[in-house]
Amino acid sequence: MKTERHRTVLSEINVTPFVDVMLVLLVIFMVTAPLMQQGVDVNLPKAKGKELPPDERVSLVIKKDRTIYLNDTQLSIPEMRKKLEAVSKLNPNVFLRADKDVPYGLVVEVMGEIKEAGIEKLGMVTEPKLDLK
Repeated sequence: MKTERHRTVLSEINVTPFVDVMLVLLVIFMVTAPLMQQGVDVNLPKAKGKELPPDERVSLVIKKDRTIYLNDTQLSIPEMRKKLEAVSKLNPNVFLRADKDVPYGLVVEVMGEIKEAGIEKLGMVTEPKLDLK
């Protein structure tokens, strides 16, 4: 006498390893996300004002050691002017971030070169000033 055994297929998925992997990835991304901030580190002055929307921007940075960066690329003042003349036809908005310890004369010189390159809209980027009352 033969007995027929019916085997059923286990169709449940074990999600425990999946959840473990996802939690590890979440922790990794939470730890590394603040480290992925790109840009040139500069000590901005504090001022009152509204925060600008994060549109596509041409960012010009003047560091404390008087080096000038255009979108994370170090340039001299003549090179900066040539690049801005080319960019002025595409996007006439430039945002200037200058360290608070940079001499005023250098900031004014760079602003003059920006205007000479055909850029009409120049934004000065600052950090928000905290009102402690």
